Amino acid sequence: MSKIEEGNAHIRQAEKSLKTSLLKWKPDFDFAADEYTHAATCFRIAKSYQQCRDCLMKASDCYKQNRAWFHAAKSIEQSLLICKEMGNLSEVSKLAHSSCSLYQQHGSPESGATVLDKAGKMIESTQPEQALELFKRAADILMGEDSPRQAAEYMSKVGRLLVKLQMYDQAADAIRREIGMHQQIDHIPSVGRLAVALVLVQLARGDQVAAEKAFKEWGNYCDAPEVQTLEMLLQAYDNEDADAARSALNSPFIKHMDVEYAKLARGLPLPQQVYAVPPVGIRANAAESYVSPNATKLTGQATVEAEVNSKENDIATTAAAAAAAAASAAAAAAAATVADTTAATATVSNDTMEQIPNKIEDEKSNTTLQTLDTKEDSDDYEGGLC
Repeated sequence: MSKIEEGNAHIRQAEKSLKTSLLKWKPDFDFAADEYTHAATCFRIAKSYQQCRDCLMKASDCYKQNRAWFHAAKSIEQSLLICKEMGNLSEVSKLAHSSCSLYQQHGSPESGATVLDKAGKMIESTQPEQALELFKRAADILMGEDSPRQAAEYMSKVGRLLVKLQMYDQAADAIRREIGMHQQIDHIPSVGRLAVALVLVQLARGDQVAAEKAFKEWGNYCDAPEVQTLEMLLQAYDNEDADAARSALNSPFIKHMDVEYAKLARGLPLPQQVYAVPPVGIRANAAESYVSPNATKLTGQATVEAEVNSKENDIATTAAAAAAAAASAAAAAAAATVADTTAATATVSNDTMEQIPNKIEDEKSNTTLQTLDTKEDSDDYEGGLC
């Protein structure tokens, strides 16, 4: 008998045990689950993976009916491996969450976290967003069970995957959570390594201030060479020195970090000199500027206001020019008046100086004539008397 026929025989026995009759009121779920499990094993050996998966899911349903949560979760976990063999990863995340929930109901959360980890590794390359959810749930479960060391391992996977997806904001939060987990167990080297990773992530976000704060907060956990390199890196970004930043990023301990962080350091944008006046130019293939529907109305109002302001400025300019011209004319007239007055004064002074000798001579001649007239009058008087 081939394995396919043997498997089909187990399926018939399972279906028979699930039937009820007049004397059998309750299905025998335990026997049916065992038969489905045997059938799945036969189909797996025969490499009939689809039938194997179907039998495992039916066995899980039977275990659920008997409240055998552990065996039900185990059957679903086995179906995950069958899906991997089939290459059908679309249902892996859903099955992993179901199996984890059943393990938690049974009281084995660590087993549930292990299933989530297995499923996350399966779909990490093809479905990274769903893998993130699986790793996050695994970390949360273990933190609830007071296992920060194992939770930090899953959170580390979350952080690296977020960096790989260039989701730097969430990656920074994940790294901070991982740092807190390592601080609970006093694992200093891991905190120092994560401090370097956090500085790189903050620089990738373009937030230099946050990078400096992270270094000040957790830099004391780093070794001396790491501190020196981080100080040189941050100083290079402060001074916008691309060569110094490149030299710091090429340090050995950064190159030997996890693959995702090493790649992040290689692709980190280097600081560039920012010019106060950007160079004039037109960007090639640039899209047209957005024009708001209210732009015409606002432009019209701005034009009217500009015209009114222009007219007012013209009037003010004309008045200022007229006032300046009047002031200039008044100044010129005053200067001319002063000049005429000065000239007239000078002329009068010259005439006066010339007339003084003439006046003296006239006065002398008048005095002589008066003297002669007086003598003649006196002679005439004397002659009369005689």
